[in-house]
Amino acid sequence: MEEKEKPRLSRLTAILTQLQSKRIITANQLAERHNVSVRTIYRDIRTLEKSGIPIVTEEGKGYSIMEGYHLPPVLFSEDEANALITIEQLAIKNKDKSFVENVSSAIEKIKAILRYSQKGNADLLADRIYFSGNNNEEKTSNNLMQIQSAITQYQVLKIDYISSENKQTSRNIEPFAIYSIHGNFLLIAFCRLRNDFRNFRIDFIKTLTVQNETFTPHNMTIKTYFEKYIKNQNHP
Repeated sequence: MEEKEKPRLSRLTAILTQLQSKRIITANQLAERHNVSVRTIYRDIRTLEKSGIPIVTEEGKGYSIMEGYHLPPVLFSEDEANALITIEQLAIKNKDKSFVENVSSAIEKIKAILRYSQKGNADLLADRIYFSGNNNEEKTSNNLMQIQSAITQYQVLKIDYISSENKQTSRNIEPFAIYSIHGNFLLIAFCRLRNDFRNFRIDFIKTLTVQNETFTPHNMTIKTYFEKYIKNQNHP
């Protein structure tokens, strides 16, 4: 009995964490993640509900936790804590100021719930991790967080952009996705000036203004974009 309960207890704890980390998650996703049947997940969800967790079932969509409900933070394993410190050191090398500041702030809050022994190890590890590239920690942009918000809120952006050929244009764009290459962030967006999708280096955006206008989400995935557009090497 004891050997059977341990895996289930571990699974229930993991499901709780996943419910808190996603807006919505399906039974199929949980079943695949934990290598169990969907029927088992249904039983687990009922168990969590009986224990007082306010799980909301959205028919045809999946499960979520009632908005405003928060559980006490879980403890991190040693490996998980070390991974977070590694992420922080990697982020510090990034060229976007808003990204670096927000990652550092978020991880500082996470560090606050580490066990006392882990805090000392985290400080030690931070001094022993080194990533090459951008060694002077130069910050060439400060727009990434604002762009990410515009992507999730479907907000139109007005940008003044200087291309690699040093040509400046002003245009309204509908932000779609972000990707990184050679240490630089690029924004994929529908450009109303060109009436097509274009990619923009974020550090080439000199001014960015959020417009009081939203747009209809584009019926396209990031995979489709790369398959359809990247071969054309489209230029702003």
